[in-house]
Amino acid sequence: MHLTESKQKAQAGYLYIVSTPIGNLSDITLRAVSILDSCDLIACEDTRVTATLLHYLGIQKPTISYRDANEKQQADYLIDQLLQGKSVALVSDAGTPTLSDPGFRVIRECRKIGIPVVPIPGASALLAALSASGLPTNDFRFFGFLTPKSAARKRFLEEHKDSSFTIILYESSHRIEKFMDEMLEILEQNRVICIAREITKLHETFLVGEIPIIHQAFQKQSHKGEFVIIIAPKDFQL
Repeated sequence: MHLTESKQKAQAGYLYIVSTPIGNLSDITLRAVSILDSCDLIACEDTRVTATLLHYLGIQKPTISYRDANEKQQADYLIDQLLQGKSVALVSDAGTPTLSDPGFRVIRECRKIGIPVVPIPGASALLAALSASGLPTNDFRFFGFLTPKSAARKRFLEEHKDSSFTIILYESSHRIEKFMDEMLEILEQNRVICIAREITKLHETFLVGEIPIIHQAFQKQSHKGEFVIIIAPKDFQL
């Protein structure tokens, strides 16, 4: 395997998909810093969040908001900027864009018309949690955030209660306790799960074990932040 120079300048007319830290700002990669520092425009999920990162890096660049609510309009604008020869970096608030974050529409349009799209890999909550969980990594499926409706979440658990692959989900602090109850109700008692919270941050927490044990331990933990939930295959044992 041959390694190349980690630093790279943004090229005219290129869209860069830049992964950003999921909590610890020191997790930004050298290549990501170079691209953010040399691009013409940064499209961000929340300009205020990205401003904090750019300030930490000592970078001053024009930014525009690119989020679910304005994605269609802003995708057209970004395509126009790229066709004019501008280099654009797309970032989300944390982690890798398009993974439960905006970005799909502009990337799809770039691929349609031949605009180069370059990934700048880095932090990803789902991969960080999976890598440290101790649960099987050879076959896994990422489902992102499930619906807020309890009935639909229960149907999801029923449909996958006998799965032979590892399941990865995101959940918010508003619904995590309810979803824990639903897993305890529907999945087998010896099913192994991992609940990861505040990954890479000061209060990073991993709870790994059978559902009843983790459900009990979870009651003593803080429910703040966003969570990664990993459900092991049905017959997996620690």
